[in-house]
Amino acid sequence: MFISPIQLAPERRDAERVVGALRAAGEQTRLRMLALLTEGELAVGELAQALGQSQPRVSRHLKLLTEAGLVERAPEGAWVFYRLPRAHTTERHFAEAALGMLDPNDPLLVRDAERLQEIRAAREAAAAEYFERNAADWERVRALHLPEADIDSAILAAAGEGPFELMVDVGVGQGRMIQLFSDRVRRAEGFDTSRQMLAIARASLDDLKAKAAVRFGDAYAPPIERGAADLVTIHQVLHFLADPGRAIAEAARLLKPGGRLVIVDFAPHALEFLREEHAHRRLGFADSEIADWCAAADIAQLKTTALAPQKSGALTVKIWVGDKA
Repeated sequence: MFISPIQLAPERRDAERVVGALRAAGEQTRLRMLALLTEGELAVGELAQALGQSQPRVSRHLKLLTEAGLVERAPEGAWVFYRLPRAHTTERHFAEAALGMLDPNDPLLVRDAERLQEIRAAREAAAAEYFERNAADWERVRALHLPEADIDSAILAAAGEGPFELMVDVGVGQGRMIQLFSDRVRRAEGFDTSRQMLAIARASLDDLKAKAAVRFGDAYAPPIERGAADLVTIHQVLHFLADPGRAIAEAARLLKPGGRLVIVDFAPHALEFLREEHAHRRLGFADSEIADWCAAADIAQLKTTALAPQKSGALTVKIWVGDKA
């Protein structure tokens, strides 16, 4: 039977990609890099330290791996993080097959892994120290509303069972939302403008490294492909922003049709010290305000949950959930 060149084109492209991947992976240092990246995303400096090589040399190897599609590049200010491809591409399958042929007891790979653990331990210690310095202020705010466990249960109930293919968390903070939804999502991406918070998130999400990643990014210009997510969360972020409506619009653009937006923030309140001492620009949001912003962003069927504590003068937490039209 005659097969046209057009019909053969996809297979030819796949063959070219495999050849490119073979060339890129066919070197010991680059294979070691791929093995390290199975443990989660790493910065150039971290890879250089784990491999015992100079940053310029490591950068050259990473350039080849990136061009071949075997790793993904995620710039974050002066740093660049690398990770294995998130999508199930030809290159991802190739990387997994190549790594499956390595002996995990190879002394060189074992030494690389040990160095990586030392790097991670130092990173976690630094993150813990930062959290300790700021914990008192955070605990003061938390004491003003219901226990976190009660709020988390309500968020899960409002969001629904899923499962969700891709979750995006706007203003990832310590990574709590990604941890909360970890059983309901296949992949999770979070971003934040606070590098200290990103360090904390990376440490807290180490056990979810196979499915979760965080990066530097702004709520007004999300570093995520539009129309890619089926769940987007904005947890206790809007009250810090000068333009919450714009942040909601940008978050909604990340959703597929039918994708779900979950917003968690405070109802209107009069605790002025939160503005003076904790950088809150807004003292909560009215349902009508959130509804108007969501409607403008094509978020329909908005449902609201209110979690009011018993003590007077405390904060009511609101959960708004809607779907992209």
